[in-house]
Amino acid sequence: MAASMELNLELLPSDPLLLILSFLDFRDFVSCSYVSRRLHELCNHNPLWKGLCQKYWLLSESDKSERGQTWKDLFREYYGDMGRYIDHYSTLKKAWDDLKRYLEQKCPRMIASLKEGAKEEDLNAIEAQIGCGLPSDYRCSFRIHNGQKLVVPGLMGSMALSNHYRSEDLLDIETAAGGFQHRKGMKQCLPLTFCFHTGLSQYMALESLEGRACSEIFYHCPDQMAQDPSAIDMFITGSNFTEWFTSYVHNVVTGEYPIIRDQIFRYVHDKECVATTGDIKVSVSTSFLPELSSVHPPHFFFTYRIRIEMSKDALPENACQLDSRYWKITNANGNVEEVRGPGVVGEFPVMSPGKVHEYASCTTFSTTSEQMEGHYTFHRLKNKEEVFSVSIPRFHMVCPPFRESAVRAQGSANDVTGAPFNENSSDTDDYDEGEHHGLNIPAPSGRCPRHI
Repeated sequence: MAASMELNLELLPSDPLLLILSFLDFRDFVSCSYVSRRLHELCNHNPLWKGLCQKYWLLSESDKSERGQTWKDLFREYYGDMGRYIDHYSTLKKAWDDLKRYLEQKCPRMIASLKEGAKEEDLNAIEAQIGCGLPSDYRCSFRIHNGQKLVVPGLMGSMALSNHYRSEDLLDIETAAGGFQHRKGMKQCLPLTFCFHTGLSQYMALESLEGRACSEIFYHCPDQMAQDPSAIDMFITGSNFTEWFTSYVHNVVTGEYPIIRDQIFRYVHDKECVATTGDIKVSVSTSFLPELSSVHPPHFFFTYRIRIEMSKDALPENACQLDSRYWKITNANGNVEEVRGPGVVGEFPVMSPGKVHEYASCTTFSTTSEQMEGHYTFHRLKNKEEVFSVSIPRFHMVCPPFRESAVRAQGSANDVTGAPFNENSSDTDDYDEGEHHGLNIPAPSGRCPRHI
């Protein structure tokens, strides 16, 4: 019978132990260093700290070379400064790095508006000033960048429609604290963004009050049918700061939100929302405008951006001109409305090989969702008698999640997904928005149109 062998940690080879240690969370890794002298020695192995520095602080070899420190010393330095944010830092730092890298290529002037990170003592002072704690992920992000200067265009996206313009800045912590809300209906809410032209802000709830969840982010929307001014409905834009910010960055860096004239436009494009008829392709993207919408009364305002392009390989004799449009509009209750009219936004674009025509228009409806589809009628330039239709793909517009005010809901915050609203919608392609090859977007340095 083989003699039994007692397992002795001191006798185990180093390589398998180092491999095991490399899988540990840094907290367990540090705890292991106190178990025995052998583990303490292994836990000083520099490659292990390299992995931790890369995982938690996103540090590279060049960062190490610049500082001339060991990986362990680097980890300790970052932990001493940002340790309270270790569960958030890598996610938010990556989002900021991705955003800046993308903007440097697409609209570098926006990078110049970003502020340096706030200091820990500055954030502590703000908490004392407003008498309320700030979420850890919010604090972490503002340690990286303390918002931006109050400029146009804003970092958090723009929207333009004829004489309506919106561009949201990401507020620095000092400016945000100045807008901290104490009034009934908005208690303990901190503004995250601000638009000069509309006065619109997105707010973050710092406590669970008045039907809001702590850390929830929303556009406030006064209940116009209530006599109580504290009756404020909410269009929800995020459940916490990390989700709100990283999802926005994802939409920017993947090109989901287009950059037009050095501004980020918050249009949502469904990649399947494309229709091709012969040589002509039509694609659609949409955006919800909370500043022109309300829950009570139900009025939901969307803008849609349509791109019409003729293939560059099309034959020259296929050149054509748009004559009219037809829309089939179906609301959330299945009721259908049909709209016909000449041209688009007062224009009758001519399409030739390689030509692109873009325009923006809008629609309002009183149910929580709506879909539109239709076609354009064209005629050939060489033969006006040759008339044909070009399909417009079906696209959906869905109101973001919203919540009734605590006043209306009598203390209960109910998420609304549908309601027996009065049904109406409108296609405003008849509305003349001027030249739309550039979407009528004001230049960043110019004076922008006021709110309708």
